[in-house]
Amino acid sequence: MSIDAYHQKYGKMLDPKEVSVTLPDGRVITFETGRIAKQARGAAVAKMGDAFVLSTVCYGEEKEGDFFPLTVEYREKAYAAGRLPGGYSKREAGRPSDEETLSARIIDRPIRPMFPENFTREVQVIVQVLSADRKFAPDVLGVSAASLSIGLSELPFEQQVAAVRVAVVDGQNIVMPTYEQMACADLDLVVAGTEDSVCMVEGGAYEVSEDTMINAILAGHEAIKAMCKAQQELVDRCAKPKMELKPQHVGEAHDKLVATVKEVVWDELNKDVHSNMVKTDFYPAMADLCAKMLEDERILAIVGKDEEQDAALVADAKAIFSDYERTAMREMILNEDVRLDGRLTTEVRPIEIELGVLPSAHGSAIFQRGETQGLVVCTLGSKADEQRYESLQGEGSKSYMLHYNFPPYSVGECKRLGMSRREIGHGHLAERSLAAVLPLPEDFPYTIRVVSEIQESNGSSSMASVCGGCLSLMDAGVPIKAPVAGIAMGLISEKGSVKEGGKIKILSDITGTEDHLGDMDFKVTGTAEGITAFQMDIKIRGITPELMREALEQAKQGRLHILGKMAELGLAAPRPKVSEKAPTMIKMRIPTTKIRDVIGSGGSVIKGMQSQTGCTINIDDDGNIDIAAPSGKAAAVCRRMIEELTAEPEPGRKYKGKVKTIQPFGAFVEILPGRDGLVHISELADHRVEKVEDVVHVGDEVEVLCLGVDPKGKVKLSMKALLPPKPAAEAPAAEAPAAEAAPEAPAEA
Repeated sequence: MSIDAYHQKYGKMLDPKEVSVTLPDGRVITFETGRIAKQARGAAVAKMGDAFVLSTVCYGEEKEGDFFPLTVEYREKAYAAGRLPGGYSKREAGRPSDEETLSARIIDRPIRPMFPENFTREVQVIVQVLSADRKFAPDVLGVSAASLSIGLSELPFEQQVAAVRVAVVDGQNIVMPTYEQMACADLDLVVAGTEDSVCMVEGGAYEVSEDTMINAILAGHEAIKAMCKAQQELVDRCAKPKMELKPQHVGEAHDKLVATVKEVVWDELNKDVHSNMVKTDFYPAMADLCAKMLEDERILAIVGKDEEQDAALVADAKAIFSDYERTAMREMILNEDVRLDGRLTTEVRPIEIELGVLPSAHGSAIFQRGETQGLVVCTLGSKADEQRYESLQGEGSKSYMLHYNFPPYSVGECKRLGMSRREIGHGHLAERSLAAVLPLPEDFPYTIRVVSEIQESNGSSSMASVCGGCLSLMDAGVPIKAPVAGIAMGLISEKGSVKEGGKIKILSDITGTEDHLGDMDFKVTGTAEGITAFQMDIKIRGITPELMREALEQAKQGRLHILGKMAELGLAAPRPKVSEKAPTMIKMRIPTTKIRDVIGSGGSVIKGMQSQTGCTINIDDDGNIDIAAPSGKAAAVCRRMIEELTAEPEPGRKYKGKVKTIQPFGAFVEILPGRDGLVHISELADHRVEKVEDVVHVGDEVEVLCLGVDPKGKVKLSMKALLPPKPAAEAPAAEAPAAEAAPEAPAEA
């Protein structure tokens, strides 16, 4: 085929189609398709400033089952920032960093609900940052790029989705803030949504009010509306024809099952739902009831028996049973204000707390709320223990981290151990919840690591990590600003949409079942003064600001209740002193000109001090020194050694030093590490000295007085000045002949 014929049939190979959106401050976001990755099922680029974010989507064959295998990958290329990757191989690592994993979750959570419930094809979305702007983070552009790439493909997708970051600086809402603005922001959140509703919110704050957060969400949604509208414009122009989905669970057999399952189980199901069961009772009861249903003759008459049994109809019957379980629970909450475990909608589960559980840990706590238990441990280390990382902004380190572990036994399961994306996400939420109340590094020079080991789980384990983490910090003696607690909220709607009306109930401290069968999961953490972190995933459309305010106010009351329990059963404030098991930390500062003296040739001096005292010494380029010592005494010794190394001779001060060298005109005495001074032969004694060796020898330890330091830095010392005065009778006669002048020190001495 000739080139002309090819162009006539297929058009230009590099033929981008674009649409743009202008933000309130005049900056422009551009969406593009048709130029890059055209063999993917869908490909789109989101651009803003120098940022260039590519998203592609591909899918596989349809699979049996009720699970939607969606995978979202997010990668930041080093070349995007004009950098080479670190490490020996000089390639980007195959495994994503924690930050990349968190960004992938931000993309996954708003787009997943936009696929049909019965969709079971494997779908893979890959988002890559190919060029980064030095002024702002490109990650949130990945949500819009992913949404557009799916919308352009054959995949079914309910609505286009977009996301923006919003910061509150000096009371002003800033959409897509710069790094500098984020660094001084009171609130930093990511909002994702469609043209008509918000579907995800996540962020951190410094004790802001509920109204501040809601106003920031609404400001972000205004920009999202325009971005979704622009995406839809490009989808209408360039999208491929959408695939047709085969209807599931239809037909006469399905209709019979719906009626028969209700006939068989409804009465007993309602009885169990009203029995005030906890998870360890309710789950087995539901499993037994489902098994009993499948053995009922009325059900077997539809699904078949033994070898003739239809596996698809059996699966259909189980799904119908789950639907009735969901309906029974939701109707009880909506109509009776009572939940599965007998609580009211605003009630928090019972709380128990123990402190100092682990003898060798610096701080530890067990936080038990209902059937969720977190064993949380705080460890304090030195600056050398900081976590180092590499990002598009360069290399850095962090002195505070919180890690969350969710072993399979916490829910009574057998699984391989490993770090999941969920664990990274929950740890990040708990980490930023406590970050707002931690002391500044210059005031508390420790590296802080908090580890949450979930031992039992029935919902809100991330919030148990926040409460337990706060208690472990206080148990270790970390001087936090104020205690922090967290609570997970839920929502049940009668119609499945706020806009359609009907009853709506907001639930405090939701369990795992309520999370799974409910319409919203909203986690809020904070102090008594305000919010420090939040995460919201909404499964229904049309959440209004009024409903968000109501949910936040109910969350605040629950948070205050939990803070009260933490003070009553645990600690109301940090312990007055850092744990005796923790290293002793000292901060000091030396002139930058003295850094070389402390380190020594090849690190010999600093290594010697560390070996002698057992301390760890860290020095930065500004002369700031952090000393981590096994005891207070060792820290004091190490500090004194550094002070001596960096001290300047003081006129009029006594020193004890060692004679290093002898010259005809005097002796050089080391009074400070690496600092010698001259005791002139005339200052060795109160009588005439013929030879220096008559008074001192190399290696002698002597006491001297500093007479002064000349403009060239030369130190003048005297031994004679420290001798007691002679009695008058011993004074030399006035008529005695004058002594010969002592030899003078050469000018270069």
